Amino acid sequence: MSQNGFDNGGISGVCKWAQLPDEVEFVLSVLERLAKRYGHRQALMGIEIINEPNTTTSWPMMNVTERYKAVDPELAEGTGPIAFDWLKDFYVTAYHRLRDADKGALPTDKAVVFHDGFDIEQWKDFMRGSDGRLAPEFENVVLDTHQYLMTAEMMGCPQTVEGYDDFVRNTYAPMIAEMSEYFPVIVGEWCLFNSVGCGVDPHGGQSVLNGEEGAQAETLTAEQKRSLYQGVAESQLAAWSKGSGFYYWNYKLLTDTVNTPGWIGWDAWDLGRCIAQDWFPLQK
Repeated sequence: MSQNGFDNGGISGVCKWAQLPDEVEFVLSVLERLAKRYGHRQALMGIEIINEPNTTTSWPMMNVTERYKAVDPELAEGTGPIAFDWLKDFYVTAYHRLRDADKGALPTDKAVVFHDGFDIEQWKDFMRGSDGRLAPEFENVVLDTHQYLMTAEMMGCPQTVEGYDDFVRNTYAPMIAEMSEYFPVIVGEWCLFNSVGCGVDPHGGQSVLNGEEGAQAETLTAEQKRSLYQGVAESQLAAWSKGSGFYYWNYKLLTDTVNTPGWIGWDAWDLGRCIAQDWFPLQK
């Protein structure tokens, strides 16, 4: 029944998972099984509880019921955001189920990761003890935040190279630095995608798949595009360095953005293409 209603969230236009105790319990049982199966693998860094819960903060901006029309309107009835108090309780329950020796038995050298629900400021008092530090019952907990330029645009960031740079340096960077005082912070999703590179406003990352018209021709030269992406890459990497790491979304795309109409600018989601076209600075 989906935790966000997004087109990548299981059922487009439906967000009812948190309202259904059986579904919530199923997720907890899956986390336990994942921990038992993979918890001692050397390659495992940790397990994230759920991806991108759509909360009372993000719900108005995401506009799920209009942006992602439900195929079955009757099934979508009752769809709504997840309250932070509920989400915090769920995260605590999930943490204990993952760590419990008789349930998930996830070793403490493996992180339990939680997503910020698109409001990173909500988590300053989370899992705190009376001294303001992380309570002793919690070990190796990581905060995941997903930050995109397209989201910044939805928050009022000007769709200009200067606007992106200013927003990243003066909003994202101090935000990551501040929250790193409470938890290790990873930027679990980000990329170079933005409206200037698309030549049109994709309204928060909507594509031809959502009925959004893409540009019919490039509005930037190859050199202009390289300068644009190198600039936003530099400022974002500097911001993410205030935290504990990042993951680019994605390494490869299945979409042929070059030869398929309506996808100009979308190759910026593909790290392989960004590197190949000298948009992304490789670390020495």
